[in-house]
Amino acid sequence: MNVRFSTEPLHQVQCDALTVGVGPDLDGAILELDAGFDGKLIAELRQRRFSGGPGSLFSIPTLGRLAARTLIVVGTGDGGAAALRTAAGRAGREARSSHAQTVVLALGHDAAQGLDLVEAAAAGSYLFQPYKPETERSPEVSTWLLPGAGSDEAACKASATRVRWQGWGRDLVNLPAADLYPESLAAKARELAAIPGVEVEVMDIEACRRAGYVGIVAVGQGSDRPGCLIHVSYRPQGAQRHVALVGKGVTFDAGGLSLKPSSAMQTMRCDMGGSATMLAATGAIAELGLPVAIDCVVGAVENMVSGASYKLGDILRYSNGVTVEIHNTDAEGRLVLADCLIHASKIEGVDTIVDAATLTGACVVAVGSDFTGLFTGDDGLATELLDAAAAVGDGLWRLPLHKPYNEALKSDFAQIKNVGGRDAGATTAALFLEHFVADEVPRWAHLDIAGAAFLDKPNHRYAAGGTGQMIRALTTWAQRLS
Repeated sequence: MNVRFSTEPLHQVQCDALTVGVGPDLDGAILELDAGFDGKLIAELRQRRFSGGPGSLFSIPTLGRLAARTLIVVGTGDGGAAALRTAAGRAGREARSSHAQTVVLALGHDAAQGLDLVEAAAAGSYLFQPYKPETERSPEVSTWLLPGAGSDEAACKASATRVRWQGWGRDLVNLPAADLYPESLAAKARELAAIPGVEVEVMDIEACRRAGYVGIVAVGQGSDRPGCLIHVSYRPQGAQRHVALVGKGVTFDAGGLSLKPSSAMQTMRCDMGGSATMLAATGAIAELGLPVAIDCVVGAVENMVSGASYKLGDILRYSNGVTVEIHNTDAEGRLVLADCLIHASKIEGVDTIVDAATLTGACVVAVGSDFTGLFTGDDGLATELLDAAAAVGDGLWRLPLHKPYNEALKSDFAQIKNVGGRDAGATTAALFLEHFVADEVPRWAHLDIAGAAFLDKPNHRYAAGGTGQMIRALTTWAQRLS
């Protein structure tokens, strides 16, 4: 994907689709284009009662009246950042459906906002099509043009890099479990080794067993496909900060012996969304050459049913000494993440750990699909992550890491159990994870992406499937750390 700026008048730009933002007053750039339609364009919009609200859309072939093949008019509402991102995403989806490969996006007020809106439009145009017949596929938008003198080439390339890695992460989430399983997820992670400064190590199941990574071993033992721990490291010169990004990589979650109903199992290929988020963010950070040391740690398993499956009542003794009684085998992600957090805590020099996981239905109930739940006891880290998410339009909402709720995790037979009951399920899951972050690690945050990682149907910004939310936010956060 290329991003460029053009100083040509909008009506003269050669492109497949020209996207113009219009507010409720039907003014702005649309007035310049109306002359090419003999004054009938605005009249038609009024006739159709085009509201100019966020995401409202009107698309017509220009039939030679403009240099563009198709004109897409999209409503921008109050012109605020959220409304413009919604408009950009809607325009991107329409451009893709019209088979446009070169698209002009005339929505932003300046170069920086224009690049942000390109990223939103590209996210909106994303489709996962590898399993579709060739005749049903639409080509990707290859070039986005922004009006004006614009930004420098490096900024355009950086924008394209963020878009590409978000798409890479979404592809991972959308792959069916028959094609993405622990070994193939590790193979995907190895692709990052092509980036200068990046190394990839994979601990197979026997290495995990020797290391005492009992969560990965237990959860994965019900599957014919062995689990593994993936460790991607990025070591740039001059790094002043050192961050560990930890991701849950359950490539398919049947629930184990606490078996899910088929309706709840249908989308469980997405249960590795945390690993996709963290691997993609690591790839973007490394390709951008940001001076922040990164260790990305992923626990990759399948949670299946067999005679070898781990059982309710089992007690796991973790390598940090914490014992866990199993009360629900479908609360498996936290068991895998526990090993990953222990592993990340042992890496010398790490000053911040952030984990991401499709962890709890309770978080979906609390904040829906537009938001990721944020848990941390560090107010400064919370502010950094919230600001970075806001900068790219990713919804992030801080939820309470309320220590008294640790009472719900107490077990009669072990130190803790792996579920805390019905109340405050997202909080008790986060509190469970906190037991596996070493005291020596200054800062830790948990991102519950259960609602935000995957959509059953399209929304105002994304197609159905993986969304890639928080990938650009984490990249932006790392950029600000540097």
